[in-house]
Amino acid sequence: MNKTVYEVELRRLQAELVTMQQWVKASGARVVVIFEGRDAAGKGSAIKRVTEYLNPRMARIVALPMPTERQRGQWYFQRYIEHLPTKGEIVLMDRSWYNRAGVERVMGYCTADEYRRFLHQAPLFERMLVEDGILVVKYWFSVSDHEQERRFRSRLNDPMRRWKLSETDVLSITKWADYSKAKDEMFVHTDIAEAPWWVVESEDKRASRLNMISHLLSLVPYEHTDPPKVHIPPRPPSSDYERPPRELNHSVPDHAATLKKKTKKSR
Repeated sequence: MNKTVYEVELRRLQAELVTMQQWVKASGARVVVIFEGRDAAGKGSAIKRVTEYLNPRMARIVALPMPTERQRGQWYFQRYIEHLPTKGEIVLMDRSWYNRAGVERVMGYCTADEYRRFLHQAPLFERMLVEDGILVVKYWFSVSDHEQERRFRSRLNDPMRRWKLSETDVLSITKWADYSKAKDEMFVHTDIAEAPWWVVESEDKRASRLNMISHLLSLVPYEHTDPPKVHIPPRPPSSDYERPPRELNHSVPDHAATLKKKTKKSR
């Protein structure tokens, strides 16, 4: 997608997200947005664009690590419940309880009984959330095997993104069909009317972000509300305050000035 067109529309949609968040706060709504999909499908970059200008106190990202030994002994959904939104909050889940239907199922991290129990309980759990007034939105980011591998290889030699590539991620290449079967089975059991799965085609990351954000905005019944007016008072004249000498401070070295000198010399 054309970069200029993308950036203009992204900016417009992000402004709408800010308006939507103001409505969520004012109305006391509760919103959960679940991001699932293939490794390297663009979930993280989409979340980043959604939250870029939102208030982090009211729009939280939840990306849970592996469960502890104590958490493994809990009801499976228990550790996710504490991260659900309260009134006026948006929670974006970078992977969610659907780990059980995906990586845990494929990699053998759960038993067959635990897997079947999850497929039975997940729709019940989500219906309870919706019945209580929580808006549950579920996105599946879809990417082809060739594009996924290309993204993996681009991360391999990128020091800024190397951390995104784990051994489990790489194994997803060899288990492509297994993950496909797990996803199809998951959709059969958990694509419910109260909280359906929405598929985001993410071969083109720019297009996928715009499509996902635009769709999310269409699902939240927000209204445009003007934020409270803030009056900035005039600064009063200085009275008896005298600033201590700067020499007493531990100042950060002026790295920027060093760069400016180097630039002048190179010219």
